[in-house]
Formats: sequence, C-alpha cells, structure tokens
Amino acid sequence: MLKVRRSKLYTLWFGWYSRRQFRRFFNSVRVMMQTGVQEMDLRTPVIFYANHAYWWDGFWSQLCTEEFFHQRLHIIIEFQQLQKHQFFTRIGAFSLDQSRPRTLPATLSYAAELLSDHNERQNALWIFPQGKIEHVDKRPLVFYKGTASIVSRLLEKIPQVYLVSVVSRIEYLDEQKPELFLSFREPHLVSRVNYAGADTLTASMREMTEGHLDELSRKVQRREIDDALTIVKGSASVNRKSEALQCLVHPGGCRDRA
Repeated sequence: MLKVRRSKLYTLWFGWYSRRQFRRFFNSVRVMMQTGVQEMDLRTPVIFYANHAYWWDGFWSQLCTEEFFHQRLHIIIEFQQLQKHQFFTRIGAFSLDQSRPRTLPATLSYAAELLSDHNERQNALWIFPQGKIEHVDKRPLVFYKGTASIVSRLLEKIPQVYLVSVVSRIEYLDEQKPELFLSFREPHLVSRVNYAGADTLTASMREMTEGHLDELSRKVQRREIDDALTIVKGSASVNRKSEALQCLVHPGGCRDRA
C-alpha cells in the first residue's frame, strides 16, 4: 500500500498547478451545493463519495477542498494508477489494490485511522466506489463495499461520520472548451444507531449517486444552471480570441451584435 506522504509546500504548488490546468482546458468549473455542506460540524469526519467518469477527478477534489472546506484531505486511488502518479501521495492520497484482496482490510483500517485521527481541521476522505473510470451515463452503477466497510470500522472508533454525495459531469455548451459541473448533495449523518450494515449502505449510496447524476444531467440539458457558482473561469478559447479580433477590426459589427 502506498501511504500518505503529505507536504504543505507541494500541496500549495499543486493547488496553483491544478487551477492553471482547469483554466487551460475548460471554459469554466461550476459548482452546485445544497444547504448544509459547508455547515458540517468540523469535529465529525466526512466521506465524499463520487462517480468516477474522468481523469480529472483527483484534481477537482483538491480544488473544492481549497475553495470551500480547508479540510485535511485524503483520497483513495487505485494502486496501479497511484504508482504511476505518486505525486498524489503528497496531497493526501493513498492506494487500494483490488488485484490483491488480502491487502484490502489493512487499507480500509488505514482509512479509518486517518479519519479518526485528532486534527484541528475536519478530516475528509474522497472515494470513488466504482473503483474505475466508467462512462458518466452508464447504468446501473456498480459500487464496491469499501466505503461502507470504512464507515463500519470508523464507527468502532467514533460515534458518527458524514456521507456526502458528489457527482461530476463534463459538457460542451456554447463554447469551444467544455464546462465541468460539480454537484454536492446535503450531508447524511451516519451513526452507530442508524448504521444498517455494509450491504444496505452500499445500495443506498449507489441509488443516491444514480439519482444525483440524472438530476445534474437534466439541469445541464435544460440550462437550469443559474445557481451554479463559477470557481474557475477558463482562459479565452480560439473562438473568443477570433471574436475579439473581429471587434477590433470591425467595431461596428460588434455594436450591432450587442
């Protein structure tokens, strides 16, 4: 297992680098967030569980942590991928190896230890229960039980943990570059009293993610995105640069379009 090797300096650099990459490759990054997500009790750890449809997922989890939460970030990444991109361990990533089932209990226990560790900031774990990148519109989703197993181990140490559904979707709308949409659902507090077991929790998370993805898809298709907060605005694309040049050459035409 590749463990966390956190570096404050590297985390600062990666925050700058990831924003630069988002500005380069996207027209915008927009976030929709339900009430309660930013009002969580900081003494209670949180697990953000998300669909896994894009290479960018590790980047935007760090982006949202900086923009909204300032938590102590942890991310679970498949061993083969993290081995190729070990720089992610410097921002809080550790590995899970599905090809070696005997190593899974130690990894899940390690995750529970990280989340229950005393810290001034809220401990947060970002996890992708699909375990691999799959198309955003694939149904039904298949979720592994790892998240629920972490919750089970965690509840042996502390009384409760938040679960927050997060989904992402990349769409081309009116610009040459695509838009990245992120949506956060209201936190669900899981305690020793209401925890119904790994199978039940995994099924509930899968159903939540499917409904959440479908809701985001409908909003984007209908352009019901006025409530989305733009946290990164991309650099001008070729079409915008071309339009700006035309306005300089033919200012009258620009006034007519306005």
